[in-house]
Amino acid sequence: MTLAARRTGAKAKTRPRPRWYLELAVIGVFYGVYSGVRNQFGSAAVEPAEAQANAELVIGWERSIGLYFERGLQDLFIDWVPFIQFWNLFYGLFHFAVTAFALIWLYWRFPRHYPFWRTTGLFTTGSALAGFALFPLMPPRLLSAGGDYGGDLADTGYVDTVHDLGGLWSFTSGAAEQISNQYAAMPSLHFAWAMWCFLALRQHLARPVAKWALAAYPWLTLFAIVVTANHYWIDAAGGLGALGLGGAGAWGYHRWRNRG
Repeated sequence: MTLAARRTGAKAKTRPRPRWYLELAVIGVFYGVYSGVRNQFGSAAVEPAEAQANAELVIGWERSIGLYFERGLQDLFIDWVPFIQFWNLFYGLFHFAVTAFALIWLYWRFPRHYPFWRTTGLFTTGSALAGFALFPLMPPRLLSAGGDYGGDLADTGYVDTVHDLGGLWSFTSGAAEQISNQYAAMPSLHFAWAMWCFLALRQHLARPVAKWALAAYPWLTLFAIVVTANHYWIDAAGGLGALGLGGAGAWGYHRWRNRG
């Protein structure tokens, strides 16, 4: 192989890092539009009785396969207030902080892999809107209050841990109650983004401790979303589905873009 051919091959394998300000603009605009759609057409546009009826379906299905354990899991830990407060912090902070770190680290250290994973994250987040719109779901923390709308879930006994025990913020008071979509539980983007972090970073870590921490992160996230009564475990399965759609969409998009 000639020197010129080697240089051509090297250039083909090396993808220039995208301009950071364009990436920031694309991600910022996308997330702004996503948040606006998610919140504007969320709680205010959904009858609580519909969201509660969907919760009854989810719990009934979990019971039918013997995997309705969310209430029992919370009961095991609810009296350990500092422990629950830690998971409230985990739920409210890590979701954004770890995902942002993963995205920035990929951009800076692995620009060749960054575009695919960025696009996967965007498609995953966008696809979740379909779940929120088609299946508004009352999370466990709202079920006791939701009993006022009828149905069989008035006495579930779940605790809204952020509201009752303390966290970064509460979704059931102040401005957050007015603008947030409290029925955007299916799919769980907390779990989808956590698994995205694992898949995107796993091949780039060398230290065993870092690998173990990364591998544990999605499952710690699953524990957090269930013990704080923000999600059912099946919402995490929905998050995996959204991530699968995101990966397929990104693969198709980049294959089309790189054609020729």
